[in-house]
Amino acid sequence: MTEAFYVSSGDGKFVPTEHTAGPWSPDAQHFGPPSALLVRALEEIDAPHASQLARVTIEILGPAPLKELSVRAGVRRPGRSVEWLEAELAHGERVVARASAWRIATSDTTPVATSEGPALPSPDDAPASNWPESWHGGYLDAVEWRRVRGALDEPGPATVWGRQRVALVDGEKPSALQRLFVLADSGNGISNFLDPREWWFINSELTVHLRRAPLGDWIGVDAATLVGPNGIGTATTTLHDVSGPLASGAQVLLVRPRQAG
Repeated sequence: MTEAFYVSSGDGKFVPTEHTAGPWSPDAQHFGPPSALLVRALEEIDAPHASQLARVTIEILGPAPLKELSVRAGVRRPGRSVEWLEAELAHGERVVARASAWRIATSDTTPVATSEGPALPSPDDAPASNWPESWHGGYLDAVEWRRVRGALDEPGPATVWGRQRVALVDGEKPSALQRLFVLADSGNGISNFLDPREWWFINSELTVHLRRAPLGDWIGVDAATLVGPNGIGTATTTLHDVSGPLASGAQVLLVRPRQAG
């Protein structure tokens, strides 16, 4: 078994492994790895000066199959201080996701930096946490999960640590932001309160606002889901590393009984 989510086949093409399979179906990927693959493409775009991705939005246009995907990225609007970047993920001629990002020139704002807020308890002190037995493995098994508050197999808001057990791309060490995005798309699952055998609660996008890149391998996800009366919900997350919160994430959700189609 390849110890990575993807194997590069050259020319911007990647073959997903079984580690990418999502909880809804073993034939479609969890969108954590594809999101990180898009971020990888955004990070490879040459920057004329020191800069950082400050906001990334992933638009999910359809299921990502466990088949070869192609990725391409470029600058949509260049700028001296702020740039707009885009990336696209496709299976053959079908685009399955697009990413847009604002890349901002960095400077030293240490004297006016605000407090990040309290850090989570160390992952070293957190017990292991398991997903509901009815959920498929794949991606869920490719990440080590530890419980801080709530639990993955219990309904309601939850806070967990996650650390990927495999590389993003075979033979590469994932960047800090790639590790973050492998976990960021899991907010709706972490904070789920509906029985996945009876309900869909699938996100059509992910938006992450970042103040800095994470340090270390562990990513903390503090997540909560709210559902309105018309089949629309939101999952919001605060993303942490061991030193404290560093980013916020949000997902809009389609919420529907499974028998409704």
